[in-house]
Amino acid sequence: MSSDSGPRDREVYAGRILTLRLKYLAQPDGRRHLREIVEHKPGAAAVAVDDQGQVMLVRQSRPAVGAHVLELPAGLIDPGEQPIDCARRELQEETGYLAAELQPLVAFYTSPGFTDELIHIFVATGLVASPVGHDEEEEIEVVRLPLGQAIEQVLHGEISDAKTVSGLLAYAHRSTPSPALRATSPRGRGDC
Repeated sequence: MSSDSGPRDREVYAGRILTLRLKYLAQPDGRRHLREIVEHKPGAAAVAVDDQGQVMLVRQSRPAVGAHVLELPAGLIDPGEQPIDCARRELQEETGYLAAELQPLVAFYTSPGFTDELIHIFVATGLVASPVGHDEEEEIEVVRLPLGQAIEQVLHGEISDAKTVSGLLAYAHRSTPSPALRATSPRGRGDC
């Protein structure tokens, strides 16, 4: 005799970059709560910094928010591809530059309350022009800004893309750490 434990998880939609799944999660009191989960392919981005200390961003149309958005060069990680290789590829495809060096900066979940999307961000330096064609559907404008100006745009809401905000702030902190921004442990030590 089989017992029915209630509704079962189900896939509602599966597309090229995401899957929407309804999941029933058991609670401590025995009830099951419905959660809508978006399973999203992971991505990678680059904070590309030229020899003059300017960051290289791209402006492109983002129909989901109905605007042209200024953001880090970024894209989805292909199956079998490493995040660093994706960042290198996207930097070249979107800006026409290769990086002599890529260093991990930060990785984060974009909104773990409903999605598993993970973004890896790298710092790209030693930039060398290496033009390559954009995807046919992408209209991209490359924009170079001094880091300070980019941070001001973040703080005034002019740059609002989450990966770009995170990447620029993390890079600014790494390149000019301020004692006021250093994390402290509960015992007041500077190590975490």
